[in-house]
Amino acid sequence: MTISRADCVALDADDPLKHLRDEFVLPDGTIYLVGNSLGAMPRAASAATARVVEQEWGRQLVGGWNSAGWFDLPLTTGDRLAPLIGAGPGQVAVGESTSINIVKAVTAALGLRPGRRVVISDLANFPTDRYVVEGLVKALDGYEVRDIGDLDEALSDDVACVLLSEVDYRTGERHDTAAVTARVQAAGALMIWDLCHSVGAFQVDMSAADFAVGCTYKYLNAGPGAPAFIYVHPRHQATAEHMLTGWHGHAAPFAFEAGFRPAEGIRRFTVSTPHVLSFAPLNASLDIWERVDLAEARAKSVALTSLFIDLVEEAGAPYGLELVSPRDPERRGSQVSLRHPDGYPVMRALIDRGVHGDFRAPDVLRFGFAPLYIRFADVYDAAAILAEVLREEHWRDERYRQRLAVT
Repeated sequence: MTISRADCVALDADDPLKHLRDEFVLPDGTIYLVGNSLGAMPRAASAATARVVEQEWGRQLVGGWNSAGWFDLPLTTGDRLAPLIGAGPGQVAVGESTSINIVKAVTAALGLRPGRRVVISDLANFPTDRYVVEGLVKALDGYEVRDIGDLDEALSDDVACVLLSEVDYRTGERHDTAAVTARVQAAGALMIWDLCHSVGAFQVDMSAADFAVGCTYKYLNAGPGAPAFIYVHPRHQATAEHMLTGWHGHAAPFAFEAGFRPAEGIRRFTVSTPHVLSFAPLNASLDIWERVDLAEARAKSVALTSLFIDLVEEAGAPYGLELVSPRDPERRGSQVSLRHPDGYPVMRALIDRGVHGDFRAPDVLRFGFAPLYIRFADVYDAAAILAEVLREEHWRDERYRQRLAVT
């Protein structure tokens, strides 16, 4: 395959999503391929946050909990986010972090499957997923966590739930969520999906899953520290109970009762006071997402990642790069991962030349393609600069070997 930069410019001209790039703040000279780690800032986020600070907090003070709707933000924002994961109203609550929402989902699932004492996870999960589950089984006497291995062999009658990431954070490989969910539920267990690298990257359908969790600061562009979310299937909402029984999930929080009574519906999966300021950028981003055709976003994601793979293999193959992500786009998220024995200094050299990706130990260069603002010309330029960094060995500069705190 040989494609020119002019060809890529022509593709950008025909892109049905091209107008959305102007909705985001992207510094000049930056090719930002880190949408799978921290999405670019929506241009409206600053004004939205200022409005909450100056008009709501500044003028309404404590009255903002009522007049500005702060108290119900986990639910109202959850209803806005729900269509992005194939859910409906009253099925998603926004708040806390992904780690906290994993605790909610796993402990609720264990309660729904008494007598089953095993949680299945995957060594390929993002580490916090494993760490949280390992901590839970230590705290809850008699439980154990088991690596998935071969799913059919792992699904014995002592398995309560399975926690998997829809997209592998290192490789970008994508599970067939419908097929896996069906197999897990047929074995009598409950299915919990981590959607951190899925939501906003392509159409997600959690309508059959039991629980799902995810963050909003990656492809959903809600900013660092943005609130996460939890999905609970309606069939579980009346009976599921989790261990984090905070006051926000109480049936009557302002009755200040001595004991906990869970609220009805998805509200019982809220825990604590919502971080109001953090909801402002998220809702500004959802204003954009409500205008996005997810099928068009997915089609562009496939085209961007496929183009990058082709260009890198054409120009960078002689320099020790190895494709880690699946070549089949149906098995790939919106991410391309490449392996190189000197991956960390290569990435540092790329960033210094305006191409921003990130690195995952031990040797993986990750590139996340946010379809709302990445252009085909960006992909062409990124592949060319990567080839130059390798060809000219810019990465051998000793300063690039010094590890930063965040890689």
